[in-house]
Amino acid sequence: MAIGTHRVAEATPEAQSPYSAVGQLGRVLVQIENHYVDPVEREKIVEGAIAGMVSNLDPHSAYMNPEEWKQFQSDTEGKFGGVGIEVDGRGDKLLVIAPIEGSPAHRAGVRSGDVIIGVDGDDVTGQPLDKVVKRMRGAPGTKIKLALRREGVKEPVQIELTREIIKVSSVLYKLLDGGIAYIRIKQFQDRSHSEMLTAIAKLRAEAKGAPLVGVLLDLRSNPGGLVDESADIADEFLSSGGIYSMRHRGQIIEQVNARSGGSFTDVPVVALVNEWSASASELLVGALQDNKRATVVGANTFGKGSVQSILPLPHGSGMRLTTARYYTPSGHAIQADGIHPDVLIESGTRGPNALKVVRERDLPGHLAAEGPEGGNIPRDDAGALAVASEDAGAPDGGEVSGQIARTIPADPSTSPDIALRVGYQLLRSKVGGAK
Repeated sequence: MAIGTHRVAEATPEAQSPYSAVGQLGRVLVQIENHYVDPVEREKIVEGAIAGMVSNLDPHSAYMNPEEWKQFQSDTEGKFGGVGIEVDGRGDKLLVIAPIEGSPAHRAGVRSGDVIIGVDGDDVTGQPLDKVVKRMRGAPGTKIKLALRREGVKEPVQIELTREIIKVSSVLYKLLDGGIAYIRIKQFQDRSHSEMLTAIAKLRAEAKGAPLVGVLLDLRSNPGGLVDESADIADEFLSSGGIYSMRHRGQIIEQVNARSGGSFTDVPVVALVNEWSASASELLVGALQDNKRATVVGANTFGKGSVQSILPLPHGSGMRLTTARYYTPSGHAIQADGIHPDVLIESGTRGPNALKVVRERDLPGHLAAEGPEGGNIPRDDAGALAVASEDAGAPDGGEVSGQIARTIPADPSTSPDIALRVGYQLLRSKVGGAK
């Protein structure tokens, strides 16, 4: 489910009747029904008007007809076969945010930043996102062919995949040299918090009684997911302080604070992020950064800090409507700005095949960081440390925003994964074991 998805009560017409304002819509409908060159179906015309009205608000608000509503409910329950790609619309492009690790797409080498241009031999450029996503889903065991446009590659990349039920663990972990716990959260789904607690228990068992002296928390290419899971995980690193607040038209409507008793409240933490860290992952990083519980390393994050409420409508349809903004504990609005790292891996040394960066603020019609009521406290980046890839020891300058290392060595200090290497070295220095 998308970031902050929650259900709200239906609005009552007594509050402020909109019906007098839609008289023009009815008059236009009458003219179309009476005078259009061919007969029209009233339901389709009205549905199109509603869809246009909602989509004009921002990129994440959408009307769902009965078929789309049914598909949405299936998505949130995880009952579908697919290839494991987190995809989003970028104008007329269908951009891969990230392949889900362990999925058919991940095993076949689909990358963050790839653009889907073909499905089963058909050009899908410019087609609606939901239509293409529906085509990519199907019965487990069936095959699908994708054509991808990849930065730095002239010809389309052709990949054949076999659909399967996408149910993979959201947490990866490894015990690194020096007693450091590496924990990667790929997305926030049901039981992510429970999976992380299991990972912690296994890491402690592997350490054979030796303490875990630090945590390298990897949230790169994490597209978000269930906010409750993200907040529960933040709780494991915080003994007090805020986690996030939610504001509707400038007024705080929800504030979530940490509780005592977390698993990692007294050890140093370094969090890794990149341009594809979005939504619930930004909430987690923002909470740790504002409470001075983590040093954040990487690139500025995606910047999706809006709340989509799910509203059921009559006749089996529904609506996803942006209703609030998320703020970090210090009052910084994540929307269209994102989380700014404490150690910024400079993007000026990007190689010729580096992925093109598209963030929330680049989307046409994106929601501003704050509404007319204000409330945002801008982030002060004066103290941020910039690290060029050459300074991080990357061979031949390296690429800042390349693929995340699939194999995590016990000693990442020589890994070609620049952010991983910098984060590990920084954490070793914090715990007194720098090389």
